[in-house]
Amino acid sequence: MTKHSDLNSAAIAAHCATGAAHVCIEVVDETGSTNADLLARCATLAGPTLRIAGQQTAGRGRAGRPWVSQADASLMFSLAWHFKGPLHQLVGLPLAVGVALAETMSSLGVPVQLKWPNDLLKDGHKLAGILVETQQAPDGGVWAVIGCGINLLMPDALERQIGRSVSAVPWLAQMERNTLVAALLSRLAGVLAEFDDTGFAPFTERWNLLHAWQGQHVKILDNGQLLQQGVAAGVDHLGRLLLRTDGGLQEVMSGDVSLRLLGE
Repeated sequence: MTKHSDLNSAAIAAHCATGAAHVCIEVVDETGSTNADLLARCATLAGPTLRIAGQQTAGRGRAGRPWVSQADASLMFSLAWHFKGPLHQLVGLPLAVGVALAETMSSLGVPVQLKWPNDLLKDGHKLAGILVETQQAPDGGVWAVIGCGINLLMPDALERQIGRSVSAVPWLAQMERNTLVAALLSRLAGVLAEFDDTGFAPFTERWNLLHAWQGQHVKILDNGQLLQQGVAAGVDHLGRLLLRTDGGLQEVMSGDVSLRLLGE
């Protein structure tokens, strides 16, 4: 199997599409968190920067939850991207990133679905997660650092540590890593450039076509407390989850709430 030590910035760049040619690519064997690394450097970054690590010792997901990983079992990277508009124009960005990752996976023969607001599912279980963190830029724009963790393998010991069922794509782990990263970066660069110009609205239909729980009964939780329940009806042009309830159609902003199937 290709090891993380084989990751090489020049090899990744060589496989990237023209639209990603301006992205600086950094490869490290190990770090605490690629998101934290880039957030600490936003003020000095010359342009879009991808940082990928073979292992993260302090990776994290939404709401500060830890991202548990094992070297060579996961693909973990962060992409710092400068957006010209103010922060409120980044509403829906995690969902657009999900579209980019899912479409890339599909092109590689791995059909996946999206779970609102920031997960990729395969066979009903979590395959990948997305974390977007932002920092104001001096020019009035915003730096977004987009962290992605994708399960390539799932050793039994790691799944026990995570404590819940997750999914992985063992055959994708056999793919040459530089080529895989280049495919993901190329699609992401195109999607982020489009999002910077248009916002989430043009991605709405693409996201809804990949919606894992369309038409299913779901519940919205906040720190374990039930906030709402209803039938999932996709997302709107702002990336808000649409719920059909007894009181009519409700829009739910992501924040730190969690989405679950009603029976879970």
